[in-house]
Amino acid sequence: MGNLLEIVRSRRVNRLLRLSLTRPSGAGRERVRPRRRAPRIRFARQILALQIGVVLLVVGVGFALVGWLLDNQLTTQYGQRALAVAQTVAADPDIAAAIPSGDPHHVVQDRAERVRTATDALFVVVTDRRGIRLAHPNPAELGQHVSTDPSVALAGHEVVNVQRGTLGLSARGKVPVWDARKHVVGEVSVGFAAKDIRANVLHVLADAALFAAGALLLGVAGSALLARRLKTQTLGLEPHELAEMVQEREAVLHGIGEGVLATDADGRVTVCNDEAARLLATRPEPGVPAAALDLPIRLRAALAGDTDQERMMAVAGDRVLVVTRRQVRRDAHDLGTVLTLRDRTDVETLTRELDTVRSLSGALRAQRHEFANRLHTLAGLLQTDHHAEAVEYLHALHDAPAAVGPAPDAVRDPYLQAFLAAKTAEAAESDVRLEIADTTWVPGGVTAPVEVTTVVGNLLDNAVRAARLGTRTPAYVEVTLLADGDTLHVSVADSGDGVPVELRAKIFTDGFTTRLSVGHGLGLALTRQAARSRGGDATLADPGGADHGAVFVAQMPGVLAVRTAETARGPV
Repeated sequence: MGNLLEIVRSRRVNRLLRLSLTRPSGAGRERVRPRRRAPRIRFARQILALQIGVVLLVVGVGFALVGWLLDNQLTTQYGQRALAVAQTVAADPDIAAAIPSGDPHHVVQDRAERVRTATDALFVVVTDRRGIRLAHPNPAELGQHVSTDPSVALAGHEVVNVQRGTLGLSARGKVPVWDARKHVVGEVSVGFAAKDIRANVLHVLADAALFAAGALLLGVAGSALLARRLKTQTLGLEPHELAEMVQEREAVLHGIGEGVLATDADGRVTVCNDEAARLLATRPEPGVPAAALDLPIRLRAALAGDTDQERMMAVAGDRVLVVTRRQVRRDAHDLGTVLTLRDRTDVETLTRELDTVRSLSGALRAQRHEFANRLHTLAGLLQTDHHAEAVEYLHALHDAPAAVGPAPDAVRDPYLQAFLAAKTAEAAESDVRLEIADTTWVPGGVTAPVEVTTVVGNLLDNAVRAARLGTRTPAYVEVTLLADGDTLHVSVADSGDGVPVELRAKIFTDGFTTRLSVGHGLGLALTRQAARSRGGDATLADPGGADHGAVFVAQMPGVLAVRTAETARGPV
């Protein structure tokens, strides 16, 4: 698999993928969509321009909204101020007393002008019940009818509005004037120039514009940083490149016959294709920490970077996997780890069968050599006319125990007999005596020879090695095979030093080994896998005692042909 991103980015692979994705149709072969044309402006700059436009729009709309609200608020405030001044003037008893007589002494005009000057109002106008002016900033307007309708105020109601009069647009308040008998004798109108309101609004907006400009600059700076961050996160790739990469990655991941399991730099799962989910019997969701997955110890070590091996073997469930590990980098960025998984279960099965055949052939060669020596001895005795010695030698050979293998009555399956004979010969080469227990009884044939030889062979190999390295002498291994219907029970004991306490919980773990060389740690894991594949199990029955080493037992249902009549004659 190699570097996944480099494969996806390779133009040559992309071209091959497009050709492989075409399919026949009624009019020929269907062509894959052409590559999208790259935009003239890079995506990061488009995002930056779009964000700046959004910031400008938001600031502009916000500024206009603030100006509108501020104008309404100031207009309301000036109207209420005009109303308050008008109420003060209307409450003056001298003005109320002078209005019905037409103000012959100009009391109303004098009082109104003093109030206008004190409040900086545009005008303070007082009228009688007919709307005739008795007070006005322009003396030429006295005695004239007011320019705006006074009927609401003369009807006894207060009014606040914005109107245009002889002095221009103003926010004004109109209040009725009551005499001592609670009769309306006139009205007071006070106004403040609209230009004063606009001046105050513009003054406040000028101050607010500074803050708006600052917000705009911050928004532009933030947009630039965000665009830069986006470019960094996408590794400088354009959207059309990302889209093509995703399409090509899906084609690669689901078009190959190998499992792909990938993690990012933080150790979280990013990719797990269908083949990897099938081989591992689990489908982790993207984002799940790899350390939290129920994976074999070798796979966890490979994902965590705890091993320097690029190729290794691992046992996952009932499968033997070949794992290839690659560290993915792009432009000095650590993108994570990619594991490619290949199913080697069938190859491993053939390898175990080949090892079995090799062991059997070695045992047969040893037996052939021994048989040839016996024939040569017998031929020499006959040629020298020592007939009595030849007969005695034949009787001795007949009464002598078999050099290798169990007694024919104990194990009747020829395949298992030959296998035990081969293992006995191999153990003898290591100065270890392999003994078949007297209680061994397997009357039926073996229906699953690969699984049986895997379990028995691995247990015997580990026992022979433990006996050879142990301190007890002579070194021996004792194996017991017992049939219970179609179930084979296996017990292997050795003369080694036993299993230390700290190692008892790890010996069946994939990858655990006490050897210093690389490539070990699969024997007991394969043993348990083969036993569990038949519905049985392999366990450590006894870690070791004073008179013997470790004792391993295994049960394998359904691996024997049931022969009820012969089984009944066997030992209980």
